[in-house]
Amino acid sequence: MKNKVVWITGASSGIGEALVYAYNKMGVRLIISSRNRDELYRVKMACKNPVNIHVLPIDLENTDALAGKAEEAIRIFGYIDILIHSGGISQRSLAVETDLATEQRLMNVNFWGTVALTKIVLPVMIAKGGGNIVCISSLVGKFGTRMRSAYSASKHALHGYFDSLRLEVFDKNIHITIACPGFIKTNITINALTSDGSPQGTMDAAQENGMLPAACAEKIIQAIQQHKEEVYIGGKEVKGVWLKRFFPLRFSKYLRTAKVT
Repeated sequence: MKNKVVWITGASSGIGEALVYAYNKMGVRLIISSRNRDELYRVKMACKNPVNIHVLPIDLENTDALAGKAEEAIRIFGYIDILIHSGGISQRSLAVETDLATEQRLMNVNFWGTVALTKIVLPVMIAKGGGNIVCISSLVGKFGTRMRSAYSASKHALHGYFDSLRLEVFDKNIHITIACPGFIKTNITINALTSDGSPQGTMDAAQENGMLPAACAEKIIQAIQQHKEEVYIGGKEVKGVWLKRFFPLRFSKYLRTAKVT
């Protein structure tokens, strides 16, 4: 990994923050991004080798500005070897009650922001001879549950887009990995949007008891190194992917009554 350049969005908390610490220990050069500049600098100074880290604040919701931010990221080191899309926001509200503006925000942050950054970085990777693009999706990118309709839709969209893109660039030495975490102990449920777009403000019980972000980051990095197309990470909730595939009706009936927060 010497001299590799890794750009991580959503780097100020959760899985993104854990990925920063893990990659910093490996000696790579890092660009770390999120909306919160102060938190990015906190993460940088918590690293063993902060000199190898460049802070680049971005707002994934502001899609019109993302092309310029991506170009700025490329100028920092001249190229990017691994682009990790960890930035995102979740949802805790019923579809019938959720404002359209809230649903649009979820799609802008989780899907369009990811696509916009990729479209600028990808040609640079191809010109350099290859690279890795990584999307942090979710298990609900493989199946839907209550209270997460637009969030699940945004993650399903990532799978469709990047599965197609993978087929278009396989001969360019571009590797695309989609990571699907389940319950990881982060603040994602605290920041999840309710029907009017305000944050939920509380931690879900399943999230509180979930896998630690450092363990999740380790599995993601391993999947990237092995050029896996998809990786499912978590506890027993991972079984939902296989139940949906082989027993869809039975799984659907289970989800109707399963406790969801």
